Amino acid sequence: MRLDKMISSTGVASRSQISSAVRSGRVTVDGVVARKADMQVDPDAVRVVYCGTPVCYRKFTYIMLNKPEGYVSATEDGKSPTVIELLPEELQKIGLFPCGRLDKNTLGLMLLTNDGDTSHRLLAPKSHVAKTYAFRVKFPLSEADVAALESGVDIGGYITAPCTVVFDGEREGRITLTEGKYHQIKLMMEAVHNQITYLERVSFGPLTLDPALDRGQWRYLDGREIALLQKK
Repeated sequence: MRLDKMISSTGVASRSQISSAVRSGRVTVDGVVARKADMQVDPDAVRVVYCGTPVCYRKFTYIMLNKPEGYVSATEDGKSPTVIELLPEELQKIGLFPCGRLDKNTLGLMLLTNDGDTSHRLLAPKSHVAKTYAFRVKFPLSEADVAALESGVDIGGYITAPCTVVFDGEREGRITLTEGKYHQIKLMMEAVHNQITYLERVSFGPLTLDPALDRGQWRYLDGREIALLQKK
C-alpha cells in the first residue's frame, strides 16, 4: 500500500497534506524519514509516525455509538444532524456509515463502520440478526397484547415475524426482533392500540450497548467484539 494512502485512510490528513509533510521530513517509517509519499509499505508491519503522532492503521473501522435523540441515521442530511457528526473530524473522513437505522428519536446502540460486506450480511433478512429494544408505552400491555405481538401483528398489510417481549412493568419491557421494517416497533404497538413513548436499542446481534457510554459517546469495538460480528 502507498504510504500516503495508508495515512489518509485514517482520516488524520489529506494526501496533499501528507505529501507536504513528507517533503519537509515530518513522516517516518520504522524510524527512518520517508522520502516519497508514494513509497510502498506494509500497513500491518511498519510503524508510521505523521508529524509526531503514530498512525494507527485499520483496514476497517468498527465503532459503537450511544445514539442520542434528534440525530438521523445517515451519512448526511440537509435538515438534521447525523450520527456521523458525533465523531471527531478525522473519523468523519474515512467513509463510515451506520449499519442499519434507528428513527430520529430512538436512542441507543448503533454500529458505525466502513466494512460494507459485514454490514450487508448483518442487515440481510436471511441472517435473522436479533435486535433488542427497551421500551415504554402509553397504556398498560395485557397478556393478550403480548401474545399478539409475539405471534405477529398486521402493520399495514405486512404480518410481522415472531418476536419475544419481556415485561419490566405493565408499561415497559424489552422486545427482541429478527427483522427491521420501517417504524416497526411503533407500528406493532399501534396494532395493539398502544403508543411508544420511549425506545432504546440495547443490543444488536452479539453487541450489547456499553453502559459506560453516555448519550452521544462512542468507542472502537474491541477484538472480541469484531470477531463475534464477523462470525455472525
